[in-house]
Formats: sequence, C-alpha cells, structure tokens
Amino acid sequence: MTHCRGLRAAAVAFAHDADAIGIDAEPDEPLPDGVIDIVASPAERRRLRALPVGGVSWDRLLFSAKESVYKAWYPRERSWLGFEDADVALGDGVLTAEIHGESGLRFTLTGGWGVSDGILVTAVVVPAGKWPAGT
Repeated sequence: MTHCRGLRAAAVAFAHDADAIGIDAEPDEPLPDGVIDIVASPAERRRLRALPVGGVSWDRLLFSAKESVYKAWYPRERSWLGFEDADVALGDGVLTAEIHGESGLRFTLTGGWGVSDGILVTAVVVPAGKWPAGT
C-alpha cells in the first residue's frame, strides 16, 4: 500500500504468482535539504548526478525505490533493511536494487517506475519461487 498527496494505491498478487511485492508513490519534487545524504550512499549520489537534469526528481525517485524495496523485503524477512542495505540504480523506467540485509542475505530485486501528473510511482515484484532459499 502507498499514499501521497493525490494518490492512494495498493498492489496485490496471488501467492502462486509472486513471493513479494512492494509499491511506493511520492510527489515528483526534490527531497528536503539533507535527506539525500541519509538515503543515498556516495555511489548512489554519484549515479544520480550523472542522470539527465530535469524531467523527474531523481533524488525523490531513489527514495521511493528504496521504500518499494523495503515494502517487499519486510513481510518476508521480518528484519530491518536500512537505506544503506539496498544499493539502487535507476534507469529508463527500471530500477535494480542490490540487497545486503542484516541476516546476511544478498540478492537483486528489479522493478520499474513511472511518473504521471506530478506523482512518482515505483514497484518491485519477486516472482513466485524466486525469493532466495533459506528465508
């Protein structure tokens, strides 16, 4: 589930289709001063600076992507996943998150993103049977 000014949404899937799903929505506007330093690693901040200027608030999009990752992670793992535990790369409508959680579990989540009417939406889905073994 997610909500922000102008949007409320939920994503659902049958258990036989997905092991995990996460969705987030945020206003397409820059994060408040100082927040990106908490949310993003130095490598993520370098990648953000390399993205095209204008069109989308990349810092807010990165924040949203990490929120989607957490929403997919927590119901499965029941353990904390901090901003520093997910290294997110953004592409043209796609996102990739390299996860390294407290439990020692390491894997990659992929998803997508879009923007419409001033709202950024991100989502990740782990297909059924694809969540790493041992969890």
